[in-house]
Amino acid sequence: MNDAARKLKAWLAGFRWSRLSAAAQWEIAFWAGVAGGLFFLFHLHGNSQEIATCRHSLFLWLRSRWVDDYAYGQFLPLASLAALWWRRREIAAAPKQADWRGVPVVALALALHWMGVLAQQPRISVAGLIVLLWGLPFLLYGYGVARWLLFPCGYLFLAIPLNFIDSMTAPLRLFATAAAAGLLNGFGLEVQRVGSGLFSGSGNPFAFNVAPECSGLRSLLAMTALMAFYAWYSQKTLAKKWALFLFCIPVAVIANICRIILVVIIAAFFGQETAVGLWHDYSGYPIFLISILLMLSLDRLLNLDYRAAWTKSKNLFLARASS
Repeated sequence: MNDAARKLKAWLAGFRWSRLSAAAQWEIAFWAGVAGGLFFLFHLHGNSQEIATCRHSLFLWLRSRWVDDYAYGQFLPLASLAALWWRRREIAAAPKQADWRGVPVVALALALHWMGVLAQQPRISVAGLIVLLWGLPFLLYGYGVARWLLFPCGYLFLAIPLNFIDSMTAPLRLFATAAAAGLLNGFGLEVQRVGSGLFSGSGNPFAFNVAPECSGLRSLLAMTALMAFYAWYSQKTLAKKWALFLFCIPVAVIANICRIILVVIIAAFFGQETAVGLWHDYSGYPIFLISILLMLSLDRLLNLDYRAAWTKSKNLFLARASS
């Protein structure tokens, strides 16, 4: 206990301003000035769309949009900071030298912010802020540092609320409803589908309409953010990272189809009131568990040694055949 206390005291002592070198003090002062500049640009002059409710702050605008289907966005900056913390040793050990290739990146970021303010499109300004967060270290420390910041900064793009994709709810609803009806009929539970509605063919009567909130868009958005982080953390090669990330679309769709199927099964055996009441309200938890299991299974498949698995299966088959 005393040893841990001494280590903590020594670690905290490293933050004393007087013990820092002059270069470190100047660097901290510089980045404090950069933080002040970002506050001026994006908090005081970052939003021209909803001034009455969010004033001129881009950050307040984001907070007002991180609700309902986009509520997960408020956790993504924390995940980005966690990614930075996990790569802190690599960032500290990377060679640091100013790289003038960062100048056009910074210029692009400022231009995006300027266009976003003029066009009253805060999403463009958010994109400019993210590019700027990557471009400044690229300019001042070089690509050796910037390469480790690619994912933490790029991950923040998933936090931009893209309300225009709400138009995808109709195709997602129709596909999920059609797939659920086909599987239920294939399992022997007679179901009739009309558009996004499901009706009982026999047994307990029920009638469901898959609402826009149940289209699977919320699951798709959340799984995109979750699988992007998990793919970056768990996979070793860039190809596998992208493969696992792109699997977020079928995983979210499959999970939503499973949810519709389970609601119909509960209605068929226990009545519609139970299905649309208690089960519907809490079915998100087991469905999320199904999504996690699918993600872990795909991770296992991507990293499976297929040659060794084939050899083991062949030897097992031959051993059973000869016995």
